[in-house]
Amino acid sequence: MKIIITSLVLIIFNINQVLAVTLKEALRQAFDSNTELNAERENLKISKEELNISKSNYLPSFTISGSKSREETNKLTNRDGSDATITNVDPEIKTLKVEQTLVDFGRSADYKKNEIGIQIAEAKLLKKEQEIIYKAIEAYSGLVLANKKLTINQRNINLLERQVETDSIRLERGQISISDLAQSQSSLAGAQAQYIQAKNDLMTFQLSYENVIGKIKDFSNLEIGLSSISPVPTSLNVSINLSKKNSPNLIIAKLEFDQSAKDVEIAKSDLTPSADLSFERTYSDDLSSTVDEREKDVLKATITWPFFSGGKNRATLNKNKNLRTRKELLLKNTQTSNETNVASAWSNLQTSKSFLESVRSQVKSAEIAYEGITSDYERGSGRTTLEVIQSNTLLLNSQLSLASSERNYLLAQYNLLKTIGLLNSNYLKLK
Repeated sequence: MKIIITSLVLIIFNINQVLAVTLKEALRQAFDSNTELNAERENLKISKEELNISKSNYLPSFTISGSKSREETNKLTNRDGSDATITNVDPEIKTLKVEQTLVDFGRSADYKKNEIGIQIAEAKLLKKEQEIIYKAIEAYSGLVLANKKLTINQRNINLLERQVETDSIRLERGQISISDLAQSQSSLAGAQAQYIQAKNDLMTFQLSYENVIGKIKDFSNLEIGLSSISPVPTSLNVSINLSKKNSPNLIIAKLEFDQSAKDVEIAKSDLTPSADLSFERTYSDDLSSTVDEREKDVLKATITWPFFSGGKNRATLNKNKNLRTRKELLLKNTQTSNETNVASAWSNLQTSKSFLESVRSQVKSAEIAYEGITSDYERGSGRTTLEVIQSNTLLLNSQLSLASSERNYLLAQYNLLKTIGLLNSNYLKLK
């Protein structure tokens, strides 16, 4: 019988281990299926097609057209007023036309602009990837935290229920007063209210998890460590240097400035000449009453130079120059604020680490105090019910603070990686 029970326990344990979702697995799930991220991937595909469109400006165009008509002449007279012979025709025309742009100073800039556009789309995809991964970490760690808080509050209810039972017995023996029992009962009611709030928080974080990551069958056995799954920079200088190379915001600002410079070149090209060459072959059948068939070739070279278009081209050029200046200023601002953001993230990491260590010490002290006061109270060594309740409340709050501090410390690590541009699938090895 013992062997059967042991086997069942092992089977249940193994099933729970299989159902458990690690943080890395949750991030992979979000990386593959998050709708925001998939929408940004479509934007990258759009940018690639825009590059293909700009390529078409370098290639010739081929056009085939045809027409078939039926003509009926109701009246036809000669110069002297006499009736002329009417011969109806049904002309059929077939045309093949080849056109090639020889000179267009804007198409090169347009092509390069779209090349930059792909790089911008890739940088924006990286930025969105970082945002979704960080949201997934927030959701995962939030669900773990909510579950921990629920467990802590449940333990607190159990302790206070025993406290109420003990105080009821001691009241019957005349060891405490009715007010002491009332204090215990009041604390139990407060603990039950906190437990209800913890259950609601757990439901909220579960919905957040499913919104960002996906459905989860069992969240009771989720676990998360205190260190990120990939290394965090060990100094502020290292963090700043990494951000200069990897920050999506910096990359996007630089590329958008480069793209604005191409817009200026495109606007300038609207003031320059362009040249086209076309070849057209036309075959006509039953063309007129006097001509049955005709085959005609036309080779035409066209040069266009817009001297004046109501000031539109000049205004467009000035507008694009202003946009270039604006992008340059935004780039400088992004470069300036980048170091501030990295320094803030680094400082927050150090603060959360120190705070976590302090809270750990607080929990240890609160545990020792609670055990000592409870033992004295049970032995009747002069401790009051209020002292027991106060020590229990201090222990409860420190335990809840510890759970929150652990999550905050973990999020601070990932926030630093996000700020320097390393919170991506490659660095976290999600692929």
